Amino acid sequence: MVALVPTEAHGDERGALLNFIEAQRAAIRRSLLGLTEEQAASRPSVSELTLSGLLKHVAEVELNWLRLAQQRPNEKQRTEETWGEGFKLVGDETIPEIMEFWSGVAKETEEFARSVPSLDDTFPLPEAPWFPKDGRVSVRWMLMHLVQEAGRHAGHADVIRESLDGKGSFDLIKQEQGWG
Repeated sequence: MVALVPTEAHGDERGALLNFIEAQRAAIRRSLLGLTEEQAASRPSVSELTLSGLLKHVAEVELNWLRLAQQRPNEKQRTEETWGEGFKLVGDETIPEIMEFWSGVAKETEEFARSVPSLDDTFPLPEAPWFPKDGRVSVRWMLMHLVQEAGRHAGHADVIRESLDGKGSFDLIKQEQGWG
């Protein structure tokens, strides 16, 4: 996986948006490359963020947006009491398990994005001060938001990983590709 989305991979607008989302997902997944569960759960700064926690968070956030767009209940909906559990692995959760879960969510996101008649189709949002005031967003907006959300957390993951062992994103791409 390269750091930039290749221009020939875009195809159409849906393909472009999905490829940009996948590039950010890959950056987050790559940040965990070669780490143990303990290393991925460590906090090398005063922040509460961990690599495994970021992985779980972005997977659950993507699912939440997908369920909102589908207008279906979210089977992993967090409450105010369980919100913090969305940022850490709990019980017997493992990185491979969360990766597999996210892979399924990603596949479902792609299928949904490719199946809607138009990216201009809108869906309602629950009332909350952080959502747009008109209470609706388009599928296009949601996909762009997923690029933004995953990109923000990919940046967090870069800093955390570099704090753990000094490996930056290009080092991890080389490692993933077996370049040395």
